[in-house]
Amino acid sequence: MTGGLQVTALPPLPEVVPGDDLAALIRAVHPAPFPSGAALVVSHKVVSKAEGAIVRLADVVPGPRAHELAAALGKDPVVVQVVLDQSSEIVRARRGVLICRTHHGLVAAHAGVDGSNVDEGWCVTLPADPDGSARALRDALPGRPAVVIADSFGRPWRHGQAEVAIGCAGLVALDDQRGARDRQGQELQATQIAIADQVAAAADLVRGKASGQPAVLVGGLQRWTTAEHGPGAASLRRAADEDLFGA
Repeated sequence: MTGGLQVTALPPLPEVVPGDDLAALIRAVHPAPFPSGAALVVSHKVVSKAEGAIVRLADVVPGPRAHELAAALGKDPVVVQVVLDQSSEIVRARRGVLICRTHHGLVAAHAGVDGSNVDEGWCVTLPADPDGSARALRDALPGRPAVVIADSFGRPWRHGQAEVAIGCAGLVALDDQRGARDRQGQELQATQIAIADQVAAAADLVRGKASGQPAVLVGGLQRWTTAEHGPGAASLRRAADEDLFGA
């Protein structure tokens, strides 16, 4: 296989606020059609802000469960209530961290609720439908590049965070190679490559968290880009009944 990836951060965008047309902001810094075989990786935070997925903490009234968890974990009960509102299940609550299953089925620290890169007194939640957001953004961009919406997740048994795809369109999110043969002719039994996650992680290497560059173009993905939107990042989520570490 020849060639390689080309990973380029787009110029900074202005501060995104609810109601902004994110596609128009991206077109303003990249007016030319996007090339074929490319994916545009966008931080979930600008998607959430444009869609109004932000919460004013002064408007939140914590309930008894939020107070209980906040006391046990040393957290602000208001923030805990926001986390609970975004969660379908608390997977673990210990060492000051809430690991939650979101309403999307994602398992993330604090259900993805984040207070960084937002005005004091506010927090950002995940988009309500990340795959739907990716499809809508893709259709509004010249050249219809694949779109990946990315967020930082921790990894079990490893330090540090890495970007993963919480939404995507026009990209094979999961390259299922089971049934193929390796070079020795043995059948692959478990190989499924998380293409969308690896594209999201590659994009994060060329931007800083405070760079104002939430959009990154990753070229050289012809093997995995598709004309159809595809099943999206939902295909990457492991079902709860497949959890080997849960209670």
